[in-house]
Amino acid sequence: MQEDIQKKRHEYSLNQLNEEDVKPNPFDQFDAWFKMALNANLPDANAMTLATVNSEGKPSARILLLKDYSEEGYCFFTNYDSRKGKELKQNPNAAMVFFWPQLEKQIRIEGHIQQLSPEHSDRYFMERPVGSRRAAAVSPQSSILKNRAELETAIEDFKTKFGDDFQRPAFWGGYQLIPEKFEFWQGRESRLNDRIEYFLEDKKWKFHRLAP
Repeated sequence: MQEDIQKKRHEYSLNQLNEEDVKPNPFDQFDAWFKMALNANLPDANAMTLATVNSEGKPSARILLLKDYSEEGYCFFTNYDSRKGKELKQNPNAAMVFFWPQLEKQIRIEGHIQQLSPEHSDRYFMERPVGSRRAAAVSPQSSILKNRAELETAIEDFKTKFGDDFQRPAFWGGYQLIPEKFEFWQGRESRLNDRIEYFLEDKKWKFHRLAP
């Protein structure tokens, strides 16, 4: 056991989260905190962990970037044939976690996933830098490669064949997580953290406090 890890801790004291201060709608509460993170110029403020589960109930997680959000859902883009894409096809239930340590805030969102329309995915794909579009079109995400040279050669071959003029491949596009539950976490002193959970009851959002 690493003793230095056991002793490593940070005392949270920046803010608090009270029932009378939160917004009735969790989407509005998310928007307020997310804009706070953006305005603080935090690196990759839109980074989040996406957790998925396969048909055998085995979980996996990875860091992705949130690319859009509204009351319809929280959007991200990926290769449909990647591990997460395959798991979402097997089991559409998923969770997102946003953590901004500089603000001592965390948001958890649980729900189910739907694919975005091809038109939505097309629009976003064409907004990406050409290098990122090319990488998405060429990389067989989550497949085994012999070495990096194999991937770099494929990129160069694609560049020679198509240049900068190519469309979104059918195996790449967007998803949105449709929320069924939110939890807003604010770090507090002595680990007595504030946790406010939003849940649906009769198709209306309600909230309560959870013990830390």
